[in-house]
Amino acid sequence: MNFNWLNKKNNNKLIIFFNGWGMDDCVIKHLNPGNYDVLTICDYNELSPLPDISIYSEIHVIAWSMGVMVATLYNCGQISATAINGTLFPISAEYGINPRIYKLMERNFDESSAKKFITNMFDNIPAKFEFPSRSNLNQKNELAALRNYTPDVSYHYTRVIVSNNDKIIPSKSQINFWKTPEIINSGHCPFFAYTNWEELL
Repeated sequence: MNFNWLNKKNNNKLIIFFNGWGMDDCVIKHLNPGNYDVLTICDYNELSPLPDISIYSEIHVIAWSMGVMVATLYNCGQISATAINGTLFPISAEYGINPRIYKLMERNFDESSAKKFITNMFDNIPAKFEFPSRSNLNQKNELAALRNYTPDVSYHYTRVIVSNNDKIIPSKSQINFWKTPEIINSGHCPFFAYTNWEELL
């Protein structure tokens, strides 16, 4: 796992962001932290303990895509948790990506696949978007690793956001899982429609 303090200014409030598969801070580094410290997490090839967050009196979790499942494996003492375009079973014919499609992607993943994934992530790729600084091999290995994790189904999300045009984890599959999520007009990656972290809490 990769941990990065996107903002660390000795605030007493912390946001922990569980990123999606294959990503780094490229999708969220533009968001204004306001009065929050922000710890971002990506690269789920292996799971690691969180850094020491005991100094914070208020902790919030925001999880996106595959991060929605991974976040359930960590008890952060959070007072809120937002799930964005993911479910607890992201590799599932009913609640996520069809396992057959997932296996094909894992087997055939290469540079061309990575570019196609980025294209499918957005309705229109934002001009200020930068491709993640991760190798295709690292991303491919992460696909395999994610298949081996089992979510904690007792984990409680206090807010659930689902995009109406998600081409990665189908919107219908997410609605099947969450039943009555908050629907927004976006593709899989909605973050460029926001300006600060607090909007996502």
